[in-house]
Amino acid sequence: MDTYLETERLVLRRFTADDADLLIELDSDPAVMRYLSGGDPTPPEVIRERYLPNILAGYEKWNGDLGLFAAHEKHGGAFVGWFILRPAPEGALDEVELGYRLRQVAWGNGYATEGSRALLDKAFTELGVHVVWATTMSVNHGSRNIMAKLGMSLVDTYPTPSDVGVIEGAEHGGVRYEITKAQWERQAIGAGPRRRRWRPAVA
Repeated sequence: MDTYLETERLVLRRFTADDADLLIELDSDPAVMRYLSGGDPTPPEVIRERYLPNILAGYEKWNGDLGLFAAHEKHGGAFVGWFILRPAPEGALDEVELGYRLRQVAWGNGYATEGSRALLDKAFTELGVHVVWATTMSVNHGSRNIMAKLGMSLVDTYPTPSDVGVIEGAEHGGVRYEITKAQWERQAIGAGPRRRRWRPAVA
């Protein structure tokens, strides 16, 4: 396994060319896709021919440091979804997006917060990142609560793009949250001494 990082309960690894079925299964759940496509699944051929090749190309572009990473339970190895830590297309490497997409069976376990917190820690302490941002639908209160729990602040709102299909709450637009390295460091100091929440992969 090409491990990227570990948390207390999760292992994040780089995807391989053999992982299309994991992504297809994830994107076939209407609940998972609720705020992304209105519940419609991503066509398997799109995942095989476009999404997965783009994920693998991202590792080459960013030397494996940034991209989309598969998440598995540390005990048992079940695939729970993916996390993202990468810049916008042609964006600066010190401003990166944080996100995740988890299987419905993994919801309610705190995995989204645990994995995201570990990625923030890695971004600010190892990767030279200065700003991490995240976006979601305005009505997606679950994701917004996680962003707030991570110490991220609401910095902007935006209308839903006109080419987006029928999605619940689309009329309310989207929101953007951010956290800077300085804010993350102040947050860590305020929390006092703490056990490191992630372990880097062994070279």
